[in-house]
Amino acid sequence: MTDQNAHALLAAERRSHVLTALARDGAVRISQLTDDLGVAAVTLRRDLAQMEEEGLLVRVHGGAVPPAGGVKAAASAPAPATPTGSLAVLVPSLNYYWPGVVRGMEAEAKRRGLSLLLRGASYELQDERPVLERLIAEHAVRGFIVAPNTDTPHAQDVVQWLAECGLPSVFVERDAVVLPGREPVESVTTDHALGAVLAARHLAALGHRKVGLILSRDSPTGRKIVRGWEAACAELELDPSDHFEEYFPDRSGPNFTAAVDAAIDTALASGVTGLLIHSDPEAMAFIDIALNRGLSVPRDLSVVAYDDEVAQLFTPALTAVSPPRAAVGAAAVDLLARRIEDPSRPVHRVTLNPTLNVRQSTAQVPA
Repeated sequence: MTDQNAHALLAAERRSHVLTALARDGAVRISQLTDDLGVAAVTLRRDLAQMEEEGLLVRVHGGAVPPAGGVKAAASAPAPATPTGSLAVLVPSLNYYWPGVVRGMEAEAKRRGLSLLLRGASYELQDERPVLERLIAEHAVRGFIVAPNTDTPHAQDVVQWLAECGLPSVFVERDAVVLPGREPVESVTTDHALGAVLAARHLAALGHRKVGLILSRDSPTGRKIVRGWEAACAELELDPSDHFEEYFPDRSGPNFTAAVDAAIDTALASGVTGLLIHSDPEAMAFIDIALNRGLSVPRDLSVVAYDDEVAQLFTPALTAVSPPRAAVGAAAVDLLARRIEDPSRPVHRVTLNPTLNVRQSTAQVPA
């Protein structure tokens, strides 16, 4: 056997190994292939480039993924119905709100034969790129589902990195654009503005003509709630003196109780009888302090909570706007899986409606 034939045999073995790994794992990493095959990275890059020319794979940063039709389709065999492999998920919290979204992702991923690599960042993290880079470097991921912090100097850098990393991504409960053309990114969001409208209409239907909005933080959700609230106040033809809007400080901070007392004072002084409060814990704390002051809910103040995470567990059970958390998570996985199957499909931006669950914390204004 000549040296040339031996080299060809080794190349064929490498190609077979790569295609097998792609079919099994949904992606390959050059760093892992160098360990598995004992060849230089430059050799593997050359192999991947040749296989890409033949339509057997698509190169991405640090490795490769199957083509749109799948590995078997590239070898003239029937393509699998859905992609396989792992999807990387980065959300800002694993405690509140996001577990419901993640459970929806897990159910849809399981249905499709996919797995999730879940990471929780924090609202304080200024730049998520190192976390995302580690996920690519350490795992064979097919794409990203992310909810990045949109209020940092690096927010647009993260968006640009995702657009250029070579893997598809879907934003969840976030809106963003890619510069310089400001093209919207693929996303699944809740229409939180509609949620505020639903709450305001509910209070109006109960006869509340003086209302207030209290937000826990200046967040992407809070800003959308404000837009919906303002639209609802205009729709209901409320004068500026008929409604007020306030922000609460952090619930764990030393000024929270004083802020709640001040909000109660504002409501009583202005004749407000109905409130929308984001989120559930803030609404419950507000009601506790109001009860301690001798007020009654809902007789003196009707309260609608926003998020419906634990609202029904409180006494009185809270009327609440409920975002479709599980459906948001499932839709994000569905979008990403479809993008992996067909990279040329149009960008989709899915918006889901929240619902209003009426319970015991709201009532008709006394005659």
